[in-house]
Amino acid sequence: MLTRRRFKQTKPLHERLADEATRLREEARTLAPGRRREMLLRRARQDETAIRIDAWLHSPGLRAPT
Repeated sequence: MLTRRRFKQTKPLHERLADEATRLREEARTLAPGRRREMLLRRARQDETAIRIDAWLHSPGLRAPT
């Protein structure tokens, strides 16, 4: 059986997602309008949405469903 390579993340998830979104937007700025650019911008928006969801999940006001 194969073993997984595991490593400890040095930055929290929200920082990694923010860095990735910034990098994707910068890359999209260099491209002409087209499919590749739209895919990069879409991925950047998905990362930003994931940041908001992560913040919501870790908010102190979040309650478990009853």
